[in-house]
Amino acid sequence: MLAGLACVANALCYAELASRFPALVGGAYLYAYSAFNELVAFLVFCQLMLDYHIGAASISRSLAGYLVNLLELIPALTGKIPVWFGPGGKTFVGDIFSINVLAPIILIILTAILCQGVRESAAVNAVMTVTKVLIVLVVIILGAFEVDTSNWVPFAPNGVHAIVTGATVAFFSYVGFDAVANSAEESSRPKRDLPIGILVSLVACATLYVAVCLVITGMVPYQDLAGDAPLAQAFTESGLPFITALISVGAVAGLTTTLLVGLYVQSRLYLGLGRDGLVPSLFSRIHATHHTPVLAQIWCGLVAGILATFFDVSHLSHILSVGTLSGYSVVCGCVIMLRVSEGENLHGESGKTTFTRSQEAATYIVAIVLCGLAVGLFFRFSLHYAFIIVGLLISIATAVPMYIRQVYKDSPGFMCPAVPTIPLLGLYLNMFLFAQLHWEGWVRFVVFGLLSVAFYALYGQHNAKHEVTEDNGYSYSAINNQEPGPDEGW
Repeated sequence: MLAGLACVANALCYAELASRFPALVGGAYLYAYSAFNELVAFLVFCQLMLDYHIGAASISRSLAGYLVNLLELIPALTGKIPVWFGPGGKTFVGDIFSINVLAPIILIILTAILCQGVRESAAVNAVMTVTKVLIVLVVIILGAFEVDTSNWVPFAPNGVHAIVTGATVAFFSYVGFDAVANSAEESSRPKRDLPIGILVSLVACATLYVAVCLVITGMVPYQDLAGDAPLAQAFTESGLPFITALISVGAVAGLTTTLLVGLYVQSRLYLGLGRDGLVPSLFSRIHATHHTPVLAQIWCGLVAGILATFFDVSHLSHILSVGTLSGYSVVCGCVIMLRVSEGENLHGESGKTTFTRSQEAATYIVAIVLCGLAVGLFFRFSLHYAFIIVGLLISIATAVPMYIRQVYKDSPGFMCPAVPTIPLLGLYLNMFLFAQLHWEGWVRFVVFGLLSVAFYALYGQHNAKHEVTEDNGYSYSAINNQEPGPDEGW
């Protein structure tokens, strides 16, 4: 619930930007490029993309676990499926590596479906979505009768800090905003459809997430739940094994759609970067028949497949949400920067020009980010509450100039309400949660950020190319309408 509430501001910001750029692929990368600069946009892409790759690997492992549960319902296969094939993976080298064969096979199949075209993958996604929602509702209704409220006592066995840290991991569950935004070129009415898709999906998903969590932890003590297929286990231990098959089918459908959408978004982000020259142009090639970025799609499946084959879900989850939190923070900042009135300089006491409005807005946005991070660290390390109060007061004081010194323009299409309050609140909450990440996540953010800057310096900035237009600085051909070049008819 905490992660979902934190995402409300992010969803409103994404909805506005998706409506502002209704026919362009790129999502957070495109927004950051338009509001800030190329380097910021590239760093957003890299951090988000690593989250997508890790997320796809983790989800495919979970999907493999539920598939094995489903297969073991067949008497001839019960207890006979080897651990390295899919149930949990065969671990070695101090549990750092874990072999799982079924997960990459799943990724190969879904990658092949996505390469066939949007309509084909959308049809699979629609069937799976209806199936999983119906089964989730059945699970909630039937499970509610088996809840033992004593399993909720104590409700927060590890304290409030652990809840907040858990929210940072669960935050990745709401990564679908960028998925919807990146479907802009393949939407029939993107200016209307994208904001609706973003906001409605947030409410629906948050409601189902919370309901399932309450039911499953009420049925079985949380410490007894397995990591691979907890829903099926909960009903089996509650004396309802006949529901296990239904749950496994629902879980397979649910995880399949999540994985399908995740892989889809990854390829479209690579497509946008390939068009701009920040990554090799082969990622921007559109297949002559299927009208999809096949090479980018194969690459995404390959990277996720390697991670899923050799790494355990529990280890991967510790470095999840880093890119999502940082990317969503930049998106919130983009709304403010694109709304700030341009063309007017701000003057100091001597009358000399100091900053433009956009430069001053960017400065205060960075200050809000640092304040949110600082208060988050005070909370994480249980410093005296006085530090948190002082941090909050400084944050409020830092935000005041955004109200009294800035003028905000209306945005075409859907508008995020209460600008700059909503975007600043989103920024602040994202940074507060960022401070609660596992230490491995911080290491990943710094190391991968430095590697991304090095790649940009050595390759990206020298190969970048853009077609400038009057509107937003971008000119892209839609995926479904792009004519293949002479080297693309393979």
